[in-house]
Amino acid sequence: MMKYVDTKVVFSELPNEITLAINISGCPCACHGCHSSYLAGDIGVPLTYEELSRLIQANRGITAVSFMGGDANPAEINRLAHWVKTQTHLLTGWYSGRSQLSSDIELSNFNFIKLGPYIDELGPLNSPTTNQRMYEVVISREVDENNNPIYALNDITACFKKSV
Repeated sequence: MMKYVDTKVVFSELPNEITLAINISGCPCACHGCHSSYLAGDIGVPLTYEELSRLIQANRGITAVSFMGGDANPAEINRLAHWVKTQTHLLTGWYSGRSQLSSDIELSNFNFIKLGPYIDELGPLNSPTTNQRMYEVVISREVDENNNPIYALNDITACFKKSV
């Protein structure tokens, strides 16, 4: 069971979107300097389909839902993102503190994925020296053996960089 602690409507987590950011607890990453270190604890409310639906309904006007964390259970993040993609008109995103995408993630369930642990001396996603990467999920021109589209990650980190 995945729990969330709080939510915020934000304007800069996903490019050009009004995003409901859902802060997931139980983070195993323990990034030094993390601004949300309280999310490491097993705290909050279970994030069920019903609760997710309530959160979306309570935040009319959003264009996307982003799961902030959830690295302890990527399969559950994938399941919730699939629900958002199939039951709403909203885009989906996931902020993972891991360097590599989990094999439990199906790219077709996401529009955006951020990968990379927070490293204090390298800075956040908008820093010129960041190690983190933001990807847009795109459909490649290729198909698999069953004629299904193949999804790929397009690095869009540059759109977050502060101009100097």
